Amino acid sequence: MRRRISLLVVATTSAVVVSFVIPLCLLVGTLAEDRALAAADQEARNVAILVSGLTDEAQLAELVAGIDRRGTPSTQVLTAGGRQLGSGPDMTDDADVRRALDGEAFTVVDETGGQVLLPVVGPEGTAVVRSVVGPDDLDRGVLRAWTGIVALGLVLLAAALAIASRLGRRVSDPLRQVADTAHRLRSGELAARAEVAGTEETQELARALNGLAERTTELLTVERAAVADLSHRLRTPVTALRLDAEAVADPELGQRLQEHIGVLQRTVDAIVREARRPVRTDLAPDCDVTATVARRLEFWRPLAEDQGRPLQVVLPAEEVRVPLSEVDLADLVDVVIDNVFAHTREGTALRVELHRSGEVAVLAVSDSGPGFSDDRAQRVGTSGLGLDIASRTAAGAGGSVRTGRSAEGGALVEVTLPVRRR
Repeated sequence: MRRRISLLVVATTSAVVVSFVIPLCLLVGTLAEDRALAAADQEARNVAILVSGLTDEAQLAELVAGIDRRGTPSTQVLTAGGRQLGSGPDMTDDADVRRALDGEAFTVVDETGGQVLLPVVGPEGTAVVRSVVGPDDLDRGVLRAWTGIVALGLVLLAAALAIASRLGRRVSDPLRQVADTAHRLRSGELAARAEVAGTEETQELARALNGLAERTTELLTVERAAVADLSHRLRTPVTALRLDAEAVADPELGQRLQEHIGVLQRTVDAIVREARRPVRTDLAPDCDVTATVARRLEFWRPLAEDQGRPLQVVLPAEEVRVPLSEVDLADLVDVVIDNVFAHTREGTALRVELHRSGEVAVLAVSDSGPGFSDDRAQRVGTSGLGLDIASRTAAGAGGSVRTGRSAEGGALVEVTLPVRRR
């Protein structure tokens, strides 16, 4: 837009400047020519006065020679007796001179220059005074004047371009800010708001975009409230299931039911926690996986020491950012580590390693326990309901969760997340 405004202003200004410069240049040429001919006419009239007042041709010849030596314009006299006074082309056989001898005073301008011819009528007949200026005299100072005029025109064009660029920026910059806010909203930054500035149309656009962002936030609030309400409703039948499971006579079946109900309870709690998350949380989150994993390990370390579990931690020294919120990443890390505490005996060694491999961050949690059973993997789809939730969380950020066997023969859970470019 700024470029188009600048081009429009420059085109308009160019038309104005050209329509001003060309006539002015022509006028300067005409004024220079008129000035040279006026000087020639004045000199010719001065000499004509001398011719009419002097009868001594020798004295007149001396005066004309003195005038002629001064340079431009060059003046000659053809006396009534046919004698030419002053240097220059022959006047006796000149058509313009014969025309002047008939009593006509006139000016001639052609490619050879300009000349003023004045007839002087005396008692002895008609004499002719001719004052001549060359083509250089007719154009004297014209080129310098044209250069100044063209330079002035270019300065005006440059000034118009600068003003147009400034005005264009005042129009385009607020629009760019609105577009930038729209891109931030599209990427999930719900707190982004456009500054209401610029022209009336741009201000109206900014207000409309801000209104859309507010409406989107309201809709998300309503949606999360509905999910939270549904989650709370689920807790009642879960509690009823727990009471019924306690009444089961078969201890093994009751224990199994209690485990399943516990998993279901944790899942419902996770849903409630997710529904209660503040709406201001960005849809395009970002956090440092190194710092988050370190903080969660500090939380789990006392429990590992309590249970006599050797805990080995390998973390990179650099910051590694991934497209997950700190809350989601912390939940994912907790699920993976809790999987070890929940399914291995006390004293089982635990190793947590985080490293960056190209454009992905890899979090590997391994133990020295019995590893994953095939029957359990088939029953829950991967390796447990918690890990299934972790897998969906990682997939939502463009990553994945893989299970396998560790070097010690136990379980290995490897979480891969894309690294966000700074």
